[in-house]
This record gives sequence, structure tokens and C-alpha cells, in this order.
Amino acid sequence: MELDLSPKLSKKIYGGEGGSYHSWNPSELPMLKEGDIGAAMISLNKHGFALPRYSDSSKVAYVLQGEGVAGIVLPEKEEKVIAIKKGDAIALPFGVVTWWYNKQDTELTVLFLGETSKAHKRGEFTDFHLTGANGIFTGFTPEFVGRAWDLPEDVVKTLVNNQPTNGIVKLDESHNMPEPRKEHRDGMVLNCEEAPLDVDIKGGGRVVVLNTKNLPLVGEVGLGADLVRLNGKAMCSPGFSCDSALQVTYIVRGSGRVQVVGVDGKRVLETTVKAGNLFIVPRFFVVSKIADDEGLEWFSIISTPNPVFTHLAGKTSVWKALSPQVLEAAFKVPTEIEQQFRSKRTSDEIFFPPPN
Repeated sequence: MELDLSPKLSKKIYGGEGGSYHSWNPSELPMLKEGDIGAAMISLNKHGFALPRYSDSSKVAYVLQGEGVAGIVLPEKEEKVIAIKKGDAIALPFGVVTWWYNKQDTELTVLFLGETSKAHKRGEFTDFHLTGANGIFTGFTPEFVGRAWDLPEDVVKTLVNNQPTNGIVKLDESHNMPEPRKEHRDGMVLNCEEAPLDVDIKGGGRVVVLNTKNLPLVGEVGLGADLVRLNGKAMCSPGFSCDSALQVTYIVRGSGRVQVVGVDGKRVLETTVKAGNLFIVPRFFVVSKIADDEGLEWFSIISTPNPVFTHLAGKTSVWKALSPQVLEAAFKVPTEIEQQFRSKRTSDEIFFPPPN
């Protein structure tokens, strides 16, 4: 079966005055189902409130724009009320209850990428709302609700019948939400735009890697992540995940060209990607990107918490490790060609600045 790796934009699933929920569908992006990956996004307007929910999947949340407040309740733990802003990454293991709120004029947009191997539908997140028209209260009879929470019938009816119509609402300006606590961010959030750089190549690009060292909760999620910023016209070395991990990439900003090479040396994708696109690179396939003039920024999850990559160009290239005689025989070229091939890219690492 031929793989369809073409990038896709999200589609609105529901929403209203408070904001909207968007997701990518496996029927349009088959690699989601193939790789057991889910992808979705919440956009909240001013005073927009995403009602408390939990999911059938573990995820990494990444704040694409704006500032807001997130409420996070780990199983059998206290609620963490966290100030969030652009560049924040948050690991959300199974069983976590979350809510999201925006009190600013700027729209708050949060991306969710995660794995769906234990989900109800492969390649999709299913959220279970605690309240709202499709919340769990509406499914139980008044008798069960009353007995479970020890409430009289009139209170039960008020609780159920007053619930908002969907998962995102707009709150009254006078409603006071919990104030975030600075200490609640510790161990819960890593800002990828402020964290120490794992890679910083002049004229090439920068990388921040999210792993169990800088955000231990990703170990529970089972996913790693990174934020990559490629300078204008710079190139990312062709490379592949050498520990069978999938790469799920969301284009945050800019545009650029992408090529992916798969089995039997066949180029399975050649396209231009732009902000808002999501695409997936299958296990062991080789991918490379070249940014357009304005540069290219992307956020990726990798389906292992501490991914390992092999690069095929640059000073850490696997070619540099192979013996000259092996390369001559493998490429069937004379010594002078092999020497020229080996002598290039001796200082550049995984990003290559644009040619002079």
C-alpha cells in the first residue's frame, strides 16, 4: 500500500463564543492510525474556558501562542494551577484531568500531540468531559448522581440542567478563576523558547530537546519532543530515528521544503510545508528540510522519551565513521572522489547554513 505522507491542516470539530477545538483525522492523514498517533488543538478567545476533561491518550501539550492558565490534576494529587505562555511544553500522562482558560485579548492556542495505542480509536483522541452537555453527569440517572454525591434531587437537577452546551464556553468577565501559583510550574512545564539550547549552530539553527532529564513527566507519557528553529535558507541534515521512533511534526512558523526517502531508496514525499501543517515521518525513513527565506520552526514529538537519531551528513555523519575503503567499494568510486566526499562538512553538525 502506498503511503500518503502529505502534510495536512487541522479541522474544526466544535466551538462557539469561547473558542474552538480542532483535530487531524486519520481518514485524511492515514499515518496517524498507522503510527497510533493523535493530534489536536484548542484555541481560546478572551475569557474562553475549556471545561475539565481527561483523555484516553497520553500527550504532550505545546503552547503555540498567547498566555493563559491551565489546571492539571494528576491521579490522586492536588490541583496544579499553572500560568502558561507561548513556548511552554507540558507532559500529560494517562488519567490527568485538565482545564484551560484565557483571560487575555490575544487568542490562546495549545497543540496536543500524543500516542493512541490504548485509545478507543487508533489515531484519535477521545476526551471525557466531566461537565457540559456531553459530560459524565448527564449519563447517570438523578438517583445515581444523588446517591454518589449525597445530594437532594433538586440540587442534582440544577447541576445537570445548568451545564454548558459543549466543551468550550465563554465565562462572564466578573467570574474569578483560580490564580496560578509559581511553584506549581516546577516539574510540570518546560518553556522551549527559554530552555538551554541542545544545539546552536551559527547561521544554521537551534534545537531544544524535551526528555526525562529536563521534564521527568515525559517518561510517564512515553514521548520525547523537540522545538527546532531553522534559519532562513538553512538545511537540516538528512537523518533518521535509529530506535524505531516515529516523528510527528507540526510547523509552528515559516515555510520550507521537505523530502522523505523510504524503503528501496524511493522518495515518498517532496513538498512545501507551512505554518499549521502536520506531517509524520515513518520509522527509519530519512527526512531532510530546507527553510525558505523567513526560516522554518517546528515542534515534534518522537514516540520514545529519549530518542536517538543518526545523521547522514555533517561532522557526526555515519559516513565519517566508515572506512575509506568501504566507501570506495560501496559507492564504486576512485579514491579521489571518496576523499572529496569525506572532506566536506567536517565542522558543520546537523544544520547547514545557506551557501555563500
